[in-house]
Amino acid sequence: MESLLASRSIRSSFSAVASTRGAASPRPSRVATLASAGAGARSRALRAGHTDDMLNAKELVQWENGLSFNDIAARQGIRIRRHCRPTASLKEIEEELGAPLNILEKIIWDKEIEVAEGHAKKPLEEVIQAATKAPPSRDFYGALEAAYKRNGVPALIAEVKKASPSRGVLRENFNPVEIAQAYEKNGAACLSILTDEKYFQGSFDNLEKVRSSGVKCPLLCKEFVIDKWQIYNARSKGADAILLIAAVLPDLDIRKFLQICEELGMTALIEVHDEREMERVLKINGVKLIGINNRSLETFVVDTSNTKMLLEKHGDIIREKGILVISLSWVYIDPLK
Repeated sequence: MESLLASRSIRSSFSAVASTRGAASPRPSRVATLASAGAGARSRALRAGHTDDMLNAKELVQWENGLSFNDIAARQGIRIRRHCRPTASLKEIEEELGAPLNILEKIIWDKEIEVAEGHAKKPLEEVIQAATKAPPSRDFYGALEAAYKRNGVPALIAEVKKASPSRGVLRENFNPVEIAQAYEKNGAACLSILTDEKYFQGSFDNLEKVRSSGVKCPLLCKEFVIDKWQIYNARSKGADAILLIAAVLPDLDIRKFLQICEELGMTALIEVHDEREMERVLKINGVKLIGINNRSLETFVVDTSNTKMLLEKHGDIIREKGILVISLSWVYIDPLK
């Protein structure tokens, strides 16, 4: 079983390491009070200081239209290029940009086409309406905090995943509802549902099925988010949290998507893998949940010491900001042992 390990206890257990560097005692965690969806929610969130100041007009136009996207991304150390041509075929894109540099870039190029098709099938306005009419979201952040306080051990986010590019099909007889129910029964604090179809054989239908099955755990939509349409669609299918990957998204995107999550009452899990990404994300106001991925999404190589290394360097500011940290990849149990 591959899973996500999460808890305030990761902060707490690291405090012994941090204290050798003269760090102050960890501050009590702040459970996020998420604004409910509705008129004026975005402006209230901004006034309350949950997100950065409003973007200037030029930046907002660039963000909305994808203008100079790769220039913006490159300045922030993002190596994943975007083609910003959602109506183009993958062949046309490769003729212009060459072959994808790595598996993550290939996934994102395909995702741009997929999201454009989603817009065509279900316009943004329709998806927004569905999201605002969805039942209230569940407190993903709070569930992790509560599990740690209740059990005294790291909370577990168990993953409902049929396949991956690195390991192929993980389970042929795949029933997402049965798997989710088994995870919940055995103590998972939250669940992560893969929704990418092409590379992970997931779907938003799986997310919706798990949500409507009676499972009480908060649900993370694990998707390669590049467009606000995906966030609204995830909320309409029952997601309580969404994954935002710093290796893919420039700061402007992360800020904008945090605003949308705030409006919808969702939790944003910001994934980082290296020093540069961590530094970027820690400068963005409103971040409450950071996932440190031990796997490089460019090479899929796993280094289980990555979480410890980044916490050693940034633990003080993480505690100061009251951010909850999740260690992503790798918890694996050999079924033959």
